[in-house]
Amino acid sequence: MATSMRRALMPQNRMRFSNLKNAEASLEVRYPLPFVVPVRTKKRYFVPPAVGIKKKAAASADQEAKARAAGVVLRQEYMERAINIACTAGVFDPYITPEGDARLSSLSKESLKRRTEQIKQDAASQLAIRKIKEHESEFTTKAFPVKAQEIFVDAHNALTQFNKEKLHSLVTERCYPEMVRRNRYKTLRWHFVESLEPPKVVHARCPDMVSKGDMYGQVTVRMHSRQTLAVYGRFGRLMMGSEEEPRDVLEYLVLERHLVNHYGMWRLHGKIVPAWAPVEEPIVKNVMIPGPELKPGEEFEGLNYEVPKPKAVQWHK
Repeated sequence: MATSMRRALMPQNRMRFSNLKNAEASLEVRYPLPFVVPVRTKKRYFVPPAVGIKKKAAASADQEAKARAAGVVLRQEYMERAINIACTAGVFDPYITPEGDARLSSLSKESLKRRTEQIKQDAASQLAIRKIKEHESEFTTKAFPVKAQEIFVDAHNALTQFNKEKLHSLVTERCYPEMVRRNRYKTLRWHFVESLEPPKVVHARCPDMVSKGDMYGQVTVRMHSRQTLAVYGRFGRLMMGSEEEPRDVLEYLVLERHLVNHYGMWRLHGKIVPAWAPVEEPIVKNVMIPGPELKPGEEFEGLNYEVPKPKAVQWHK
């Protein structure tokens, strides 16, 4: 009897278990498949392989044809040299400085000859000043020298402080490397003491570059002032000049502006050095000479150490 009842209940139980399994399968959380997004990577160009030594010496036209057949786009190479149109490459028609300037009296014969030559050069300068006034109506030969002197002082102060951003705004791209050159590992001390004579405009030109209408204004200012300059080496030793001894300096500064550019500014472009100017003092280079090794508590002065002299070396060309 019991066995018959068990046999009768078994199919029902099986149905129940199957229903439970279906319910559990319906309640299962099915996670979505991972979604892969293709990311664009660096383009891999196919380079035609070089087969054999003879094919390496083929002409460039054959190589271009093979590259185009392989789907490679060759970039065109430009051999032109890049130029900067913010300033000119040099001083156009530089001012001829009279010999003996700031030394001769106004009543001497040479001074009178210099005056007559200057009158002849003033004609071209007046035409250039007219062109400058067409683009800059506020330009005057009386107020500009004071402005030029301020630019000169600010540029040299920025040079001693190594302020590159300010120096770029005060000097042109042609003048910047000339001022910064040979100043590495050095300390500069420069001071503008006073102006011995009021600065004045002595020369003006308006050159063109690239095209006829692209005009640049170059004005030469004569400045006679008193300055101090001292250059210290990397070890803190004086190489040139003196901070306490001021010297009289006569300079001819060239300032330039891109007249066509409405946002252009007057910047220091160069300096005219006369042929009769005295030769600059040579810079004494500082060299470190290896000395004896000092023990703790010893001083170099107490050793009476003699610096060895360099040996004579025969130089061959």
